[in-house]
Amino acid sequence: MVSKLAIALISPLGTALVLALLGLGLTRWARRIGTLLAFLALAWLWLWSTPAASEWLEQRTEAAFPPQRVEEVPFAPAIVVLGGGVVPPTEANRYPDLNQASDRVWHAARLFRAGKASLIFLSGGSDPEISAMSEAKAMRALLVDLGVPPARIVLEERSRNTRENAEFTAPLLRDYRVQRVLLVTSALHMHRAVAEFERAGVQVIPAPTDHSQRTVGGARLWVPDTGALDTASRTMKELVGRALVTR
Repeated sequence: MVSKLAIALISPLGTALVLALLGLGLTRWARRIGTLLAFLALAWLWLWSTPAASEWLEQRTEAAFPPQRVEEVPFAPAIVVLGGGVVPPTEANRYPDLNQASDRVWHAARLFRAGKASLIFLSGGSDPEISAMSEAKAMRALLVDLGVPPARIVLEERSRNTRENAEFTAPLLRDYRVQRVLLVTSALHMHRAVAEFERAGVQVIPAPTDHSQRTVGGARLWVPDTGALDTASRTMKELVGRALVTR
């Protein structure tokens, strides 16, 4: 499991807050050092709030898993789709909000309709504080709307993170005598996902989706943006996850 503390500390906002607090604490005894740390905190936060820096880091992190046309993807007995950011229906919203996972569901449907696999395994549990419905069921609802027969969909509804995605999906695959899968997740998440599934004994063919794209150009690349800060935070989370999963 990716350490939540490590993620918080390595995120641009977390690092900036630590530096700023250290700077404030040192101003009484070492004003120059305290001022320098406060300046570094501001500069660090500004840097990773710019599209230029955050998109560069994201694209470098995704580079091993470039986009593929559907016809280029090899055949496999099954597709495995990992949930990520899915918000199941609530009393206020009767339909699932797939957020960044929408590309994964669409890509799985394209692969299935192209005949690349005959089964789709959906992996993702639920957060009881948000909804009783699992991410897997929420994704199934859209796949069925997209024309995938319910009988061709298998749910894994207990996992809460990438390691559990692999740990709980692997036995289901064995039950169906599936040894090789097309793994569908974001290009950013793929490296960690492949490592976890291979650790669980599953043969993986990456089928990445949700690749990053340049959002702005020119001078706007250096203008701070909350979306860029979120991108940098998610990318750094994946880099921490990679380091921990390969220990």
